[in-house]
Amino acid sequence: MSEKAYIIQLSCDDQPGIVANVTTIIASLGANILESNQFWDRQADHFFLRIAITVPAEVTREAVARALEPSIDRFKLDLKVTDVDQRPKIIIMVSKFDHAMHHLLYQIKVNWLNAEVVAIVSNHEASRAAAEIEGIAYCHWPVTKENKAEQEEKLLNLVSETGAELVVLARYMQVLSNELSSKLFGKIINIHHSFLPSFKGAKPYHQAHERGVKLIGATAHYVTPDLDEGPIIEQETQRVSHSLTSEDFVATGRDIESRVLARAVKYHLEGRVMLNSHRTVVFTP
Repeated sequence: MSEKAYIIQLSCDDQPGIVANVTTIIASLGANILESNQFWDRQADHFFLRIAITVPAEVTREAVARALEPSIDRFKLDLKVTDVDQRPKIIIMVSKFDHAMHHLLYQIKVNWLNAEVVAIVSNHEASRAAAEIEGIAYCHWPVTKENKAEQEEKLLNLVSETGAELVVLARYMQVLSNELSSKLFGKIINIHHSFLPSFKGAKPYHQAHERGVKLIGATAHYVTPDLDEGPIIEQETQRVSHSLTSEDFVATGRDIESRVLARAVKYHLEGRVMLNSHRTVVFTP
């Protein structure tokens, strides 16, 4: 029997009967629940639920959302229903260091990431050849103080024209304006060496090596006007030692950054990340 798959995400103030009500409606559609995750934020008294379902092929995404309308009214739900068969469109932004971009492209190629890259945006020409090999549109938009606002407006237009659901900063070394960060809140993911917070500016891994750091790592987070302080999606660390060179630190950092960013993008695209004020609720597989 042919089936369709959907992801249901909902959140609301915590109250009795939410799960029973929603799952009863889902059952009435002939659905099968493949995965269900829930979380009650006791401090904020807020409830989060993610349910992955399959339904008979004739049941559309709109029909699922319509069936849940009484629940929206009853519990004041924030609700999102996603069609798993629709490949989300993303834009990758990169500067000179393109290791994280290449990792994303590979994971898409082998179908670990279900996404379509509609454009690669860069303030350098370094990644054009890679984009051309993959048949992806390449936008070379150098950024200066004078044209920053204009280039960000072009990005907003690109998001609108392509229908991109997510912008991924794969080591894009330009600080986005507060205005752009606010307009695309929850739709831009960044990667940075968060476990080296004391080492800012150029060559943070070299600085860490000189100071004898024993753990290095990376954090993927949503972009906000607060630089590198947005809601965290995924993190990883790795132990290092005095026997490694600064170049070893850089290589280790590149590997961690690539893995962490790819996992964060995957979690976002699979509807596993739900924003909870300045934090995230992440339902990992």
